[in-house]
Formats: sequence, structure tokens, C-alpha cells
Amino acid sequence: MRAARRFLRGVQGRKPGPVKRLIDILGAFVALVLFAPVIAVLVVLIRRDLGAPVLFRQKRPGLHGTPFEMIKFRTMRDAIGADGEPLPDGERLTAFGRFLRAASLDELPELWNVLKGEMSLVGPRPLLMEYLPLYSPEQARRHEVRPGVTGWAQVNGRNALTWEEKFALDVWYVDNRSLALDLRIIWLTLRKVLKREGINAAGEATMTKFTGSAPS
Repeated sequence: MRAARRFLRGVQGRKPGPVKRLIDILGAFVALVLFAPVIAVLVVLIRRDLGAPVLFRQKRPGLHGTPFEMIKFRTMRDAIGADGEPLPDGERLTAFGRFLRAASLDELPELWNVLKGEMSLVGPRPLLMEYLPLYSPEQARRHEVRPGVTGWAQVNGRNALTWEEKFALDVWYVDNRSLALDLRIIWLTLRKVLKREGINAAGEATMTKFTGSAPS
């Protein structure tokens, strides 16, 4: 415990740089090894529940808004309505998919994005490309760092927050990031996932789309 406290004091206040990237690589590699049995089981269950493909791939904005292909486990059916358009997310999300989202298990493949340097273990969550022109200049600062598998907003309310609250927490992280803060966020993430905290008021692990903030 004393050694751990000395380590935390040593990294407190440091802006993450090459050391953060090293921690990302080591952390993602170790997590992939440890969760390999879980990932294998999820692949089988998702294939049975939703069919192929097992992975969901989508362009998301990364560092400085540069697009990258984020990968996650699928949680929705490819259901089409009578008008030929996909059904609303709430109707396509299966019970098993809802469980995966609530437990954050759908995000395990993002560890591969971390290894590739497109994401970090900790940082603002990568959202939709279509949101980029909707951000205020202050909100857009969330892209000054790599997006993360988890972040400060995720351990302070997750989808129970409004978009404005979430973006404010993201920018706070950008201004106050340190290795000690990253370790704290990782620890809090594990606790909240196990307790299933941060689900929105409707009991879902999803949010309504961001359409821009009202002028202040």
C-alpha cells in the first residue's frame, strides 16, 4: 500500500505523454489476454442472438477530430420498417444487447483500437461524426486528446447526464488530465460497471441523439 501511495504521489499532476501511451499498450494487451475467454463466449452468444457479423464498425472522430474505425460488439438487430428505413434503436436493441451495453461488455473490442493508437484507455468517449459541427468551441475541446474506452463523464453519471454536463466533464478532463487521474477513472469504472451504475433514467444504456446546445 505504501508503494502504491508513493507511486500515485509521483504521478499526481503530470500531464500524460509517452508514459500514458505505454500504459495504454500494456493495459490493453493485458486486458485482452485476461478477457480472452469472455470475448470468446460473447462471440458465440452474439452470433446466436444476432447472427453475423459479430462486430459493429463505425467511423468516429478521434484525436483532433480525425476519423477512425471504432469496433464494438453488435447489440442491435438489422430490422427494417415498412418504409425501408431501420427501426428506432430502442426497437432493434435486443435484451442480450441491452445487457452487453449496461455491463460495457460491448466495448471490449475497443481495446484493439487502443493498441492501434486510435484510442486511449481513458479519455472522452468517441461519439458520432455527425455531432462535430454541432459542438460549441468549448465542447469541441474534448477532441484535444485521444478518445477513451472510459472517461471522467462515465464515472460521474454516464448516460444519466445531460449532453451539456457530459461535455463539461470531458473538457474538465482535458484540462486536468494526469496519470493519477487516469488510474482513478479506471478504478471507478470497474466499480461502477460491477454495480451497474450510470444507466439512464429509463433503465437503458443508451442516450437520445445530440442536436446541439441552446445558446447561453
